[in-house]
Amino acid sequence: MPELPDLDVYIERLDARVRGTLLDGVRLNSPFLLRSFEPPLSHTFGRRVMELRRIGKRIAIGLEPDYWLVVHLMVAGRLHWREPGTLLRGKQQLAAFDFTPGSLLLTEAGSRKRASLYAVHGEDALAEHDPGGIEPLECSLDEFRDRLCRENRTLKRALTNPQSFSGIGNAYSDEILHAAGLSPVQQTSRLEAAAIDRLYRATVDTLTAWRDRLREESADGFPEKVTAFRPQMAVHGKFGKPCPVCGSTVARIRYKNKETNYCPTCQTGGRVLADRSLSRLLKDDWPGSV
Repeated sequence: MPELPDLDVYIERLDARVRGTLLDGVRLNSPFLLRSFEPPLSHTFGRRVMELRRIGKRIAIGLEPDYWLVVHLMVAGRLHWREPGTLLRGKQQLAAFDFTPGSLLLTEAGSRKRASLYAVHGEDALAEHDPGGIEPLECSLDEFRDRLCRENRTLKRALTNPQSFSGIGNAYSDEILHAAGLSPVQQTSRLEAAAIDRLYRATVDTLTAWRDRLREESADGFPEKVTAFRPQMAVHGKFGKPCPVCGSTVARIRYKNKETNYCPTCQTGGRVLADRSLSRLLKDDWPGSV
């Protein structure tokens, strides 16, 4: 799923192309994408783009006067900038947003169509799409500590909770926890002040560094290689490969369709965390340490 660094770059590149121009129309290729009926989507046509905003992991396109298109890419949704009027082809191309200078294509890989589009009118209606998490690159250490420790959760769940922090998902939470040297299953109620400070600094540094890197990769173009698995990442998607810091083998915890990657040496004091499925299968043969 595109997270804060990816979405910020999407918005920056889109803002440079469409702010001040007209939305000529929206062409839908999937009846399941549009999840709202009031106001009608057609009420946004012919309106000037005034603002682009990130709301959690959603992209909001502001149109005069106070209309909004809210796009949630979910896991497999991606955006592509094309020539004006580009035709929609195939089942993966769900919609085209036609602006005067070009068309923004929304695609979604796979058979599970989870991406969504809402048309709303007014700030109050827009606020209903805000999960309420604070911006991790704008909050203070005290604000970060308050949100982190508001409920007793594991660090992985706390960082990825959209009601706590805006825009952090599975991929960058792995990278943040590795940079902070903290276990993904550490309970927030047991964190010392020094560890919270370290986690805060790691969050800011990791998200900022990746956003800068993605900006540089796309240069002035539109980002076309948005993925949660990048070769420069330290642990996310690196199960079975060496940790770039200590050389230990990266381990993982799998639950349903989600996976947490971590370095046992750097993050858990050499302890291999129990996997909900594999550890139960292996029982006494499960390796408890590196």
